Amino acid sequence: MAVQDQQFLWNVFSKVDKDRSGAISANELQQALSNGTWTPFNPETVRMMIGMFDRDQSGNISFQEFGALWKYITDWQNTFRSYDRDNSGTIDQRELQTAVTSFGYRLSDRFYGILIRKFDRQGKGCIAFDDFIQCCITLQTLTNSFRAFDTNRNGWIEIGYEQFLNLVFSLKA
Repeated sequence: MAVQDQQFLWNVFSKVDKDRSGAISANELQQALSNGTWTPFNPETVRMMIGMFDRDQSGNISFQEFGALWKYITDWQNTFRSYDRDNSGTIDQRELQTAVTSFGYRLSDRFYGILIRKFDRQGKGCIAFDDFIQCCITLQTLTNSFRAFDTNRNGWIEIGYEQFLNLVFSLKA
């Protein structure tokens, strides 16, 4: 990474690290992020992202961890904008279906309606940027867990009830 890029990241990191602790907490990250709706960034999405990039398991993001988190958020912003076809600042069911299909999923219209209802915190029939991230991370996490049991790679698994509970409660999402 170029020195100029490092300086830019340090400037951003320093602005987010409000208490000057040398690490970014979930609260600091939530306050720094914007979903474009003038509402706080989804705390569950923040928790998921901290968990993904907190390599030393401190519960915070160090400057060394911040670069990867910054790139991840920037990539998600670009993805979100590319599928927000009407530039509404939200993703509706049709846009979500286009995005998720392009990621390789083949799901029913009914299921996309379920996703919208599950991740639409504002009850408007669409999802904001932070909820879009959470939706996609959740889909990927569930898919990876499913694949661990789909040994034939045919899209079907047979598991007992306790295996199912273990699968669900052990998810790191």
